[in-house]
Amino acid sequence: MRILRRDFLPLNLETEIREAGIDGVVSVQARQTLEETRWLLSLSRHHDFIKGVVGWVPLTDPCVADHLEQLAGEGRLRAVRHLIQDEPDGYLQREDFNTGMGTLRGLGLTYDLLVRARQLPEAIRFVDRHPGQVFVVDHLAKPAIRANRLEPWRQDLKELARRENVYAKVSGLVTEADPGAWTEAQLSPYVAAALEAFGPDRLMFGTDWPVCLAACPYRQWHDIVCRLAESLSPAERASLFGGTAVRAYGLDVP
Repeated sequence: MRILRRDFLPLNLETEIREAGIDGVVSVQARQTLEETRWLLSLSRHHDFIKGVVGWVPLTDPCVADHLEQLAGEGRLRAVRHLIQDEPDGYLQREDFNTGMGTLRGLGLTYDLLVRARQLPEAIRFVDRHPGQVFVVDHLAKPAIRANRLEPWRQDLKELARRENVYAKVSGLVTEADPGAWTEAQLSPYVAAALEAFGPDRLMFGTDWPVCLAACPYRQWHDIVCRLAESLSPAERASLFGGTAVRAYGLDVP
């Protein structure tokens, strides 16, 4: 992970997306602080290619609605995320967390669901508590690609996808494989399973940049997903590479 131990700023990202032919991005939180969320929102005000921000707020805080109302006026806040992947089992069933979740829908905010494959059954129960809330599953729930294990991840993802308020992001897969020894053929069944479960209208391209650099460059990952989506129609590819994100996050784009 040595390659990640430096600053990555909007000008670095703009170079990457221009080379890949990407028009705009949604930038996602990494640290669970309000300070970082405000910083990301300030970047979105000064860099038009940042079309939306997935920030962090303390959803267990009784004053979370106040935090959200303040942040909503500071920039392009479109969603909230908490690092559930690092929390103990059962976190998604906490009453204070679920109470905080109830504040998002009224503000038109999506929730990015960052879980590991083993947490999918719990995630399904959580989503069922919030049937009107829009969700985006990050990194396809981190399947065990390094072990070449598809089940029970594939069936659990398919079950979650039965909820039409849930979208998913094709991202973060190269670092779930062996960063130094992965192959495109190894990734293909996981992308195929996601397309089967969600279809291109609820699946979106993502990169997990700059973390993906530990395994491959931005442009290489973009080209891989393009090849894995070759069987899609032009309209379906347009959805995968932009339309789904616009719908899921309610982005204000031409």
